[in-house]
Amino acid sequence: MVRVILYGCNGAMGQVITNLVSEQKEVEIVAGIDIHPIEKNGYPVYSSLKECTIEADVIVDFTSAAAIDVLLDYCEIHGMPLVLCSTGLSDLQIQKVEQCAKKTAILRSANMSLGVNLLLKLVKDGARTLGEAGFDIEIVEKHHNRKLDAPSGTALSLADSINEAMGGRYHYQYDRSTRHEKRDKNEIGISAVRGGSIVGEHEVIFAGQEEVVTISHTAYSRAIFGKGAIEAAKFLAGRPAGLYTMADVLDLTTMI
Repeated sequence: MVRVILYGCNGAMGQVITNLVSEQKEVEIVAGIDIHPIEKNGYPVYSSLKECTIEADVIVDFTSAAAIDVLLDYCEIHGMPLVLCSTGLSDLQIQKVEQCAKKTAILRSANMSLGVNLLLKLVKDGARTLGEAGFDIEIVEKHHNRKLDAPSGTALSLADSINEAMGGRYHYQYDRSTRHEKRDKNEIGISAVRGGSIVGEHEVIFAGQEEVVTISHTAYSRAIFGKGAIEAAKFLAGRPAGLYTMADVLDLTTMI
């Protein structure tokens, strides 16, 4: 049995994960951490990690960048494995994640779904063929009106995957409203849409002369992210220190 502390347990994703875990035999939530420490799911809830004395195998985080520094400090000191799902991290926080991963196992992913992680591979392949052929590349992401960061972590991961495949030749363009010049051939445009209850949509557009190739992913439920986080927790418990991704969990290299 993998024992989980759920960081941000009373948030929307925390409740999704709580419901999913209740249907599993291999995972148990032994405690929750939340700024609103209300117990409503059968496990104790604390306002901070320092108040929690319950033993666990892994922490699963679905909070925000503002709550990450304290979490990383705790995991580094206690050697606690961490599934880090929050997005919008600063460069300094990403450096802190990498430093912490020298002391304990951390799995960081901008998106926990199987489909998105397959998409990351597909856009790499697309860039090697279409990018080399001179196609322009644009990314459009859409999310609900409560999402704090923009562009999404997944959109940035898609851009990074493309850039990695192409030797780092691209720079990212987030706003063209102040520019009065034609598009740079070495830019990836990234656009964010916020509205309603959109769970998550990501579209990568390869636009060439007289043809366009589009690769996209649509999330219809937050459950896909929760399922991925649970699988990540099962994977990470007991692992040696290091920085892991969902590709390690899903073993995409052998699956595709």
